[in-house]
Amino acid sequence: MSRNVAPFPQQASLSERADAVPESDTPLEPDRSRQAPEPDDDPAHRRRRGIYLLPNSFTAAALFCGFYAIVMAMSGRYDSAAAAIFAAMVLDSLDGRVARMTNTQSEFGAQFDSLADMVSFGAAPALIIYEWSLRGLGKLGWLAAFVYCAGAALRLARFNTNVAVIDKRYFQGLPSPAAAALVAGFLWIMTDTGVQGAHVAWLSFVITLFAGLTMVTNVPFYSFKDVSFRRSVPFISIFLIVLLIGLIAYQPPLVLFGLFVLYGLSGYVVYVWRRIKGRPVSVIATSVDEPDERGLH
Repeated sequence: MSRNVAPFPQQASLSERADAVPESDTPLEPDRSRQAPEPDDDPAHRRRRGIYLLPNSFTAAALFCGFYAIVMAMSGRYDSAAAAIFAAMVLDSLDGRVARMTNTQSEFGAQFDSLADMVSFGAAPALIIYEWSLRGLGKLGWLAAFVYCAGAALRLARFNTNVAVIDKRYFQGLPSPAAAALVAGFLWIMTDTGVQGAHVAWLSFVITLFAGLTMVTNVPFYSFKDVSFRRSVPFISIFLIVLLIGLIAYQPPLVLFGLFVLYGLSGYVVYVWRRIKGRPVSVIATSVDEPDERGLH
């Protein structure tokens, strides 16, 4: 009668047992089903990374407008050069807002935006105003253009380093787009009325120096960052916006230049008013909880 007897487990030799890896030291194969997907394999990450192209496209378009303005100035088409500077301003104001709305802020975008601003609002206006009007002043002409260009570079560098400690309601010094609008707007209105640059060389000299030096001052300029577009506004506000759009469409050079002249002087008005009232004029914030501009572009 046969019996179902289980075979006795075969004993391993001493040498085999010595060569064997202890069970506790054997690495366990990771459970790939429980691992989080790699960033490149995650569709949501791919969408978020791919949408970074959107704000940087606006920045690239603003950079192109600055380069186009330089090319137009070299060709003697100064009105087109001035219009390109204003187009760069519009695009530069959109890239940050697009980045905030789509949550695509990045350090690369912030640095790219600063470099594009240096070309569009630093080098381009300085070269345009020099070619159009300041060349006839000799060394004083290119000195004024250089002061403007250097002021724009210093303004952007200071903004990048102080971005976390600045009161977001104010700019420290005249923003470079507004400074470029002063220079390009003056050029645009003069060419629109047929005035030659050589006839207003000294006025160009004063405006260029004013814009360049005001960028590196500590004068506070209202930033409009605390204006909420989601709140309800009175009916008259919509009417005033429509009226402003109509005025700009009717006389773009005159209206735009006038608006930025008022803005360029508003900082000094705020500065004097705070001095008279005994209030601090510095825009350095006491709190760093609201670094709203870092990496927004």
